[in-house]
Amino acid sequence: MARVSRKKVFGADNQQERLIIASWIVGFTDGEGCFSIAVIKNTTTKFGTQVFPEFVVTQGEKSLSALKTIKTFFGCGNIFINKRYDNHNENLYRYCVRSLHDLNEIIIPFFREYPLRTSKRHDFLIFEKVVKAMIAKEHLDAKKRLRLLDLIGSMNRKKKRL
Repeated sequence: MARVSRKKVFGADNQQERLIIASWIVGFTDGEGCFSIAVIKNTTTKFGTQVFPEFVVTQGEKSLSALKTIKTFFGCGNIFINKRYDNHNENLYRYCVRSLHDLNEIIIPFFREYPLRTSKRHDFLIFEKVVKAMIAKEHLDAKKRLRLLDLIGSMNRKKKRL
């Protein structure tokens, strides 16, 4: 399936609409989004772990249309269902972009042009550095990987990884 160009959906003839939706996406991401980089155990890799960046926006089932709007705007990523079996009445949905190419070519330039306004900006800046380093294959070099792991450890309120 061909990727829909953001320029076609929200192009030059719709600059005002593009600005409105871009601002909405920034605000939505500030409230409901996350730039995260997981370090997952994987014994089949050189270092025994895999670095896994992703951009995620989560919403309940009633607001699924918001995630579809974001997916259409970016023209990449997928929406996944997280079925709930607790006392909540609706499932959660996650819009995720995991492709290094899409993160580097679509998501990062967007948030460079339209900056986040909350503390998530800090996580985004680290996320950007790590994705750029991964594009340059730095995560495959032992010394550079340690530097990246330190950066990753400082994201998202310094959650412990592994």
